[in-house]
Amino acid sequence: MLAIILHLVLSAAVLLVVAHTVSGFVVASFGSALVGAIILGVVNAIVRPLMIVLTLPLTILTFGLFIFVINALMLKFSAFLVPGMQVSGFGPALIASIFLTILNSIVLAIFPVVGD
Repeated sequence: MLAIILHLVLSAAVLLVVAHTVSGFVVASFGSALVGAIILGVVNAIVRPLMIVLTLPLTILTFGLFIFVINALMLKFSAFLVPGMQVSGFGPALIASIFLTILNSIVLAIFPVVGD
């Protein structure tokens, strides 16, 4: 249970860092970041696998690069659901999703127990 809470807090912190780095991606507060981390986790667990399966031919055709588009769409969808979290367009969503992936990988490398 402690690992889940730590993962949520670290994910919220990563969202705030990305919001301060990418113009066009805004998170209003730490509370919004916490809700955003929860919603993004749920969306990535439920909607993202369905999108990957449905777009598999396009993903194969683009040698996997279409996964970046799916990640950006999941971030944009999560921002739509969370009050206090905004993405102003597809470009900022794409850049923010790439930064989120990189920073989450770094966090998992530093705190490996959080990913379990």
